[in-house]
Amino acid sequence: MLTLDKFEEAAKIVTEVTKETKLVYSDYFSEKCGNTVYLKPENMQLTGAYKLRGAYYKISTLSDEERAKGLITASAGNHAQGVAYAASKYGVKATIVMPTTTPLIKVNRTKGYGADVVLHGDVYDEACEYAYKLAEENGYTFIHPFDDLAVATGQGTIAMEIFKELPLVEYILVPIGGGGLATGVSTLAKLLNPKIKVIGVEPSGAASLKASFEKGQVTTLKTVNTIADGTAVKTPGSNIFPYLQENIDEIITVDDDELIVAFLDMVENHKMVVENSGLLTVAALNHLGVKDKKVVSVLSGGNMDVITMSSVVQQGLIFRDRIFTVSVLLPDKPGMLAKVSQVIADEQGNVIKLEHNQFVTTNRSAAVELRITLEAFGTDHKEQIIKALDKAGYRPKIVRTSL
Repeated sequence: MLTLDKFEEAAKIVTEVTKETKLVYSDYFSEKCGNTVYLKPENMQLTGAYKLRGAYYKISTLSDEERAKGLITASAGNHAQGVAYAASKYGVKATIVMPTTTPLIKVNRTKGYGADVVLHGDVYDEACEYAYKLAEENGYTFIHPFDDLAVATGQGTIAMEIFKELPLVEYILVPIGGGGLATGVSTLAKLLNPKIKVIGVEPSGAASLKASFEKGQVTTLKTVNTIADGTAVKTPGSNIFPYLQENIDEIITVDDDELIVAFLDMVENHKMVVENSGLLTVAALNHLGVKDKKVVSVLSGGNMDVITMSSVVQQGLIFRDRIFTVSVLLPDKPGMLAKVSQVIADEQGNVIKLEHNQFVTTNRSAAVELRITLEAFGTDHKEQIIKALDKAGYRPKIVRTSL
């Protein structure tokens, strides 16, 4: 059972390894959604995510014999690092099975904590099945990333910290993958204040808990497809499902495009790197449907590799109309490029890339295509540049939405 006594016990134990992540008030997101918004920055934890809480508490409850057998788990990355770090603190061996799609930063950091990493399967569920097989073959003690009440208890210590800092909190938004974090946070939150609303947030492409709620039983999705790799789970936990049914008030789903924009907002306004799964609760602020409430968004992690980060920033700039590509047709004559450039310069546009195609028509003296990738201040500035090019007779067209 998830009891207040157990949560209090876990809160004391996890302080041995966790870093204090004080609430951050966000004037930007508060103004944007019409509520008083605070961020719980678990991306600033020692392992870059909240998962250390549940892993460490769970391992503390094991017997010496269970720990001596060696630990094993499956994870898309954050739980892997939590178990690896916790195992190193207890001086025991840990084997981590991770999907082959796991970002490199998560793989390397897990190895850096001394764990043996095995890459298997395309998604978490396939990695987990293989981890169970290895556990049976080698006698390892399995540490489930979410479908374990002790793990959920450890994760729930987040709610205790939120209430200590903001006793009058009215809404807590929590990301959902398998449901361990949501179980712990929602159960403890309801124990402390039954009137509080706890909202679970899932990616639209991996909304396994929403599907389970709709059917009234644990349901497995056929496929998952989302950039939020930490929450790309086909099946929520069966052991924790009853707690989720009882304590989660609503589930909001968000599209990947919303996570991209949220990443850009977070970097620009709070100078924080938060991984896509951790941004679910930020993207969900626009879907709350309430005003003037005290809201806490749990930022579950910040482990994002630089290649993914670069791609997300680029796409975010495109979505915000701060980068766009336009095509114009020009006579193939000397000086035409300079004339087009002058029009853009007069409107304060910044050219990033040029592509000159002489073979767009059979009569290149009549027209050649110039594709110009530009940086703008936003939608209004983009439209201003396009109107100026049109007025100059270049008949501009937006030709693509990526670089």
